[in-house]
Formats: sequence, C-alpha cells, structure tokens
Amino acid sequence: MHTLRTLIARQASSAWRHRWPAVLFTWLVCAIGWAFTFTIPNQYEASARLYVDPDVLLSDVIKTSSSSSAQLDTLQRTLLSRPNIEKLISKTDLELDLKGPADRERMVEGLANAIRINPQTRNLFSISYRSSSPRLAYDVVKTMLVTFVESKTGINRTDTEAAFKFFDDQIATYERQLKEAETKRADFRSKYVDILPAGDSGVSRMEGAQSSVRSLEGQLQDALSRRATLVKELATTPQSIITETDPGGGAGAAGGGRLREEQRRLQELQLRLTDNHPDVVAQKNLINGLRSGAIASGDAAGPAGRPARKVSVANPIYGDLKLKVVDTDSLIASLQRQITEGTVERDKLQDIARGAPGLQAEFLNLNRDYDVLRRNYDDLSARREALRISTAAEVNGDKVKVQIIDPPLVPQNPIAPKRILLLSGVLFAGIASGIALAVLLAQMDQSFHTIDDLRSLGYPVVGGVSMIAASVPLMRQAAGLATFAIALAVPAVAYAGLLVKLLRSGAII
Repeated sequence: MHTLRTLIARQASSAWRHRWPAVLFTWLVCAIGWAFTFTIPNQYEASARLYVDPDVLLSDVIKTSSSSSAQLDTLQRTLLSRPNIEKLISKTDLELDLKGPADRERMVEGLANAIRINPQTRNLFSISYRSSSPRLAYDVVKTMLVTFVESKTGINRTDTEAAFKFFDDQIATYERQLKEAETKRADFRSKYVDILPAGDSGVSRMEGAQSSVRSLEGQLQDALSRRATLVKELATTPQSIITETDPGGGAGAAGGGRLREEQRRLQELQLRLTDNHPDVVAQKNLINGLRSGAIASGDAAGPAGRPARKVSVANPIYGDLKLKVVDTDSLIASLQRQITEGTVERDKLQDIARGAPGLQAEFLNLNRDYDVLRRNYDDLSARREALRISTAAEVNGDKVKVQIIDPPLVPQNPIAPKRILLLSGVLFAGIASGIALAVLLAQMDQSFHTIDDLRSLGYPVVGGVSMIAASVPLMRQAAGLATFAIALAVPAVAYAGLLVKLLRSGAII
C-alpha cells in the first residue's frame, strides 16, 4: 500500500511539472473543436402528415398482406419510385446542381434514402426531409406530396384497365390450363376406369371386387355352418309321430286333435329351448292334462265304448327342417358361383393394376395439379369481381384515397446539429486530452525522484540534497497557482460565452 501511494505521488508530481504543456494542449483541442462545431451547417427539417386509404385500387387488390409493414413498404415503393423522384428533381432547385447523368443517378439514390416515411397509425404516415436550406426542405416535401396526391386522386382509368387486363390474361391462361388438365384426367380415367376410384365414394372397381369376394366368402361360411346345424337337427328329428284317436269320434276325437296340436308345439319348443325352460315345462304339463282328460272321457264312455287306437302321422317339424336344408343348399351353390365369378373379376383387375405400379400416384398427381389450377382460377375470378365492385363504388361514390392532414411548412429553426451538446463534448474532450498529455509526459520523464532510483542504476550513491521549500517565496507560489487557475478557467469562460451566444441566436440544445 505504501509503495502504491509512493508511485501515485511520484506520477502526480511528475505530471504537475508538465502542467503548462497540458494546459496549452487543452486550449488547442478546445479551439479546434469549437471552430469545427461552428463550421457544421445547420440542418432544417420539413415534414407533413399524409392519410392513405388502404383500399388502393390496384396494388391493394393484388396484395396478399395487410400488415403495417406491408402497407409502409407499398407506400415507400409508390412514393419513392424513380419517376416521382425525377419529377421532384425537375420541379425544385436540385436540378441546378446536376452536371451529368452520373450526378442525377447519385441524387436519385440519395433522395430515396434521405426522404423518411414513418407510420403513425394504420392509415396515417409522416413524410420528412432534411436539408441545409429550409426552403429546399420545404420544396422537396411539398413536391413529393403534390406528385403523389395527383397520381392517386386523379382519374385512375389507366390503372383500372391495367388491372383488368392483368386479371383477364391470368384467368384466360388458367382456363386453358384447366381444360388441358380436365382432358388429360378424363383420358386417364377412361383408360384405367376399372382400377381407379369412381364417383364420390372414392372406391375403385378393383377394390369393390375385392370387398365383394370377401363378403361372399363370409356369407358362404355362415351358410355352411347353418347347413351343418340343420343336418344335425334333421338327423335327431323323427320323420313321423304316433298319436291316439277315438274311433267313435265325439269329445274324445276333439281331445285327440288338441293333444296332437300341443305335442307338435312341444316339439317345436324343444328344437329351440332346453327341457328345463319354463315354456317347455308348461307345455309338458298342458299335454299331461290333456291326456288325463282324454282317459277320463274314455272311462265315462262305459264298457260299450270302443278302445282308442294308435295312428302314425308325418312329423311337420321334420318336413320344415328338410325344406330349410334344401334352401340352404341352394344358397350355398349360389354363393359358390358368385365367389367364382368375383374371383375371376378380381384377379383380372389385379393383373391390370400390377401392370401399372405407378398408376395411383400418377392419378393423384393429376388430381393435385387440377385442384391447384382450379383454386388459383377461382381466386383470380373472385379478385376480378372485387376489383369490379371497387371500381364501380369509386366511380359512383366520392371516395378519397389520399389526403394531406398536416401540410409542410418552411422550417424556421434548425433541427441539427446539436451545437450545445457538441460544445460540451469538446470541452470535456479538451480537459481529458490535457490530462492525458500530462500523464504521457510524466511517463516519458527520465528524471530521478529518490535516492533509491539512483541506486537502481547499480552505481554507489554518496547522498542527496533535499529541496528547501522555504527558498521559494510564498508570494511566488501563490502567483504560480493563480496563473495556473486562470489558465484552466480560460476554456470554461470561453465555453460559457459560446453558450450565451447560441442561446441568444435560438440554436437548439
């Protein structure tokens, strides 16, 4: 820490010895900087605010984006187009500075970059231009506005005709392409109608044949299973049944007929239900009751009555089962025939499809191209109708496309440069450069400050004589400090004087 303080004190002492060159250098930097500041020409800015309707006749019908950046880009390209800038040059004093085509080209590019267009709202824009001449700045902004407004608020018959011609040409081109695509797709479909999707279902004939064969095979399996069940039931069903009849007729005969009917119903129930089913049990009880009644009737007839006899009749259930088996056999034969025919058709279509492996992809490409053309054609037709409606509304109405909200004025006060800020910067730069020069000279100083500095050379040092401060009169020291203070105050006083001058002249801060 002691070494650091010693080093700082040594550098400060050395810099103090070089204070006068530093002060002179500060004066020089400040004088040069302030002189240069006052040589910078004033810049005047003229501006105006412009209202632009976004429904511009041609460009906004064709455009695909309505964002603020897109509108600003459209306005810049329209306002700062080369024809408009060339009109601007010819109508202002800028043409007097031209000496040849190269100068004109440079001026066109310079004006395109110097004229600023800034969005304030969706439809409100500001246009500004800076120049060293306030009148020129005003003329540039005013001429640009007049040129732009005249081109947009006049009769836009040329733009309208150009727009309609553009749409008509494009629509005619797409119509021709659509007809070619439709013809190509129709020829392709007629050539491969069997294996391409047909109608709104999107199912081809080959896919329909495959699905039909699969469906018929499933129906055949169901029919075979049903026939096996019927044959099994037919084998367990008797062809005839034995019933008892009363030869004398009367009530016994009527009871026998009822009994046979209920027995037939019982057999039908047993074909579908188990023996423990409630319906089967109830039917058996009914038959037993009928049999008991028939026996009682026979006993009541007395000894004179004739005994009942047993009769064998055809079983109707067996006949029904036999008929169902025959119907099932007919259905199986029909399904087998249909499967055979469907399989032949399916195999033929599959052979055609295998002969053209990229057929489906080619058909999809044709459809995709046709859909793109159709979509573009419909879009252009809709835009042409929108343009037709917009044109009719503009002709029949009184719609303003462009309007100047704030017209430009001749600027009275400069907007640049910021001279007060520049003067302050020059003052600080001069002070900093003077300090830097003093430090630099201190670093280059080859004098010795202490005996240790002499010993560092490697030579023996006998001793040293200290400076006697009392040898310098106090009045002389005070005069030296006062002179240095005055020297430092000179830039500050000059800075204050320049500020007063600028403020009285109305310069910007």
